Amino acid sequence: MSPATATPVIDCHVHLVGNGRKGSGCWIRMSGWHRWLGGFMAKMIGMPVSFEHEEFDAAYVSRLADFVKESSADQILLLAQEEVYHEDGTKRDFGSFHVPNDYLFEVCSGNPAFLPAVSIHPARKDALEELDRCLAQGARALKLLPNCLDVDCSRPAYDAFWEKMAEAGLPMLAHTGGEMTVPVANKLYQDPRYLERPLEIGVKIIAAHAASNSSLWDEDYFDVLVEMMRRHPNLYGDSSALNTPVRSSAFAKILHCDLADRFVHGSDFPVPVGTWYARMRGLVDGPARAEAASIPNLIERDLRLKKSMGFPEGHFTRVGEILRKVG
Repeated sequence: MSPATATPVIDCHVHLVGNGRKGSGCWIRMSGWHRWLGGFMAKMIGMPVSFEHEEFDAAYVSRLADFVKESSADQILLLAQEEVYHEDGTKRDFGSFHVPNDYLFEVCSGNPAFLPAVSIHPARKDALEELDRCLAQGARALKLLPNCLDVDCSRPAYDAFWEKMAEAGLPMLAHTGGEMTVPVANKLYQDPRYLERPLEIGVKIIAAHAASNSSLWDEDYFDVLVEMMRRHPNLYGDSSALNTPVRSSAFAKILHCDLADRFVHGSDFPVPVGTWYARMRGLVDGPARAEAASIPNLIERDLRLKKSMGFPEGHFTRVGEILRKVG
């Protein structure tokens, strides 16, 4: 942990997951590739039970708490996961997992290192009421995956939602770029240009994954993101899930970008953290790679690799200036 007097080191992108077998309200519905990947991620973080076990929810929170306590991170931004809705506000039967805001707040109340990032689809008929409720409970940010939740952030119908977020100082952590870990509802919305409207209204936005491509078949929007950042001082990017085969190409772009101080640290836990990708791209040397590979704690491994690449201290603390202030 960093010294108590120092600015907190915050991992801004950590997922809460649960199956709801003991009343959390969560659900997991994975098949095919996503089911295999979910099992692989559970194995990578050393889960003592499968994601179908009735004790999975408690075991996941316990494992996560241990990882944070044993890492260099002081706090994590913990993410809820909204369900998918049609534009008329009716729920759509789509997606691989759901984590309600109520469960998020319950988990965060039990650990001061967990900062709550709620998730609300703006097409919900009660979206404004839910946003008010979450603000009253201390939400620090809002997490959306526009391409996976089918959210066209450019719709004028959502303006009141963005206005309330902007007024409250609640930033949005928005997925940008391709996606492989959860099903995609509308690939169009991986383009960060769909975030222009909430940005113009005044919402602070952190573009997750630096708008990089997750596979060779995805478009890389990094240059688009940087151009948008020049026009919008309230737009940031995060470095989450970049220690993966394709996304790792974004590391050098961030480090050599003249707006590098607008990017913040995130791991995307429990997404696997590979060590060879940074080594093969010449970003770390052999001993640094080997040291990181010896760390089973993925939160710490991701952080350690980035420090070895040369990311400055501000990269790991800056998000504290962006999150909504509470208390």
